[in-house]
Amino acid sequence: MDKAANLPEEQRIVITAVGLTSPNGNDLETYRKNLLEGISGVQPYHIRYVGDTLAGICDFPTTQYQSRKDARRGTRAGSVGIWAANEAIARSGLDWENLDKSRVGIYIGVTEHGNVETENEIYQIKGFDYDTQFWSHHHNPRTVANNPAGEVALNLGVTGPHYTIGAACAAGNAGIIQGVQMLRLGECDVALAGGVSESIHTFGIFASFKSQGALAHHDDPTKASRPFDRDRNGIVVSEGACIYVLERLSDAKRRGAEIIAEIVSYAMNTDATDFVLPNPERQRECIELALQRAGLPPQEIDIVSTHATGTASGDAQECQALRVAFQDCPNTHFNNTKSFIGHTMGAAGALELAGNLPALWDHICHPTINVDNLDPDCALDGLVCNEPRELKRVRYILNNSFGMLGINSVVIVRQVV
Repeated sequence: MDKAANLPEEQRIVITAVGLTSPNGNDLETYRKNLLEGISGVQPYHIRYVGDTLAGICDFPTTQYQSRKDARRGTRAGSVGIWAANEAIARSGLDWENLDKSRVGIYIGVTEHGNVETENEIYQIKGFDYDTQFWSHHHNPRTVANNPAGEVALNLGVTGPHYTIGAACAAGNAGIIQGVQMLRLGECDVALAGGVSESIHTFGIFASFKSQGALAHHDDPTKASRPFDRDRNGIVVSEGACIYVLERLSDAKRRGAEIIAEIVSYAMNTDATDFVLPNPERQRECIELALQRAGLPPQEIDIVSTHATGTASGDAQECQALRVAFQDCPNTHFNNTKSFIGHTMGAAGALELAGNLPALWDHICHPTINVDNLDPDCALDGLVCNEPRELKRVRYILNNSFGMLGINSVVIVRQVV
């Protein structure tokens, strides 16, 4: 039994708009089209000290929603978030000008923040014999942990609560979960929730993955991100943002909003076993907790959006968890979005959910691309590879998003009927 259906409408939380920028699209329509057509957004990239590598890079008109001055004094994480939030609002049908901004909350997940600015400032003052008079006075507001959500709040004139949620690569889901919780608590009436990533602008992330042997490489950049493939060799670092407008079902219906999906359940837990290596048992428990809270058997899930990053151990261990959680589920299908756009870190969970949302009405499961030789350790019944698959039904989508230090998150959405 779907427990959410029996909640009062004031406690049922729905998505009424999506704003995004990704390496292969700056709106949901383009992004979805490219996922169905197998178009990758990964390209060559050069980063200081590391050299030539690959990345997923966003290309959107930065100054459409912010001035050049604000973009210069702010951060890339702020800019991608500002773009996505404004796009979401524009698509929501909200009477934004007359909305009480003190009743709007902003909840944005990040993997990390401040590394870019610190690296750049040290690089600059190195040329001035480390004289701190050349250190930017914008450094502190750029690097405080609440910056990405704070920049969005400043841009939009929102006076309600804003949080930046540090949850490693589970942060996109965590931002959504926080928005749901705050709406149910009555702390806001509209939540702008999701995740952002500026990760490609810090050489430290590339250097760390490279030193671990976990930075993807391939002669063809579009084939570098290859989760589940036997020849996968690591992560493609990417930037991006995805922000949702979340509302109570009662409020959305009252204003006649277009409802994209309902968030019916979520769960978060912790491995508590390793800094980096995932724990498939804890991942399985997180999935099962989300299903239990929803009152759903696993057979009701039509699409599982996997977290798989393209690392040898991570993909295999997630598949181990999925095989147990979804045994005897012949109608459940599995896909992966990172194969198209790389790993957008703090934005990953939110962007990957967005790429699958249209399946609720077109009933097409986008594939995982670049699976030329399926790793037997990643074999899953229902894994959709290389070509889209039309399904008989898509009522429920489960979105996995996991991160370093053992943080796991799951969000389940459904059609609104």
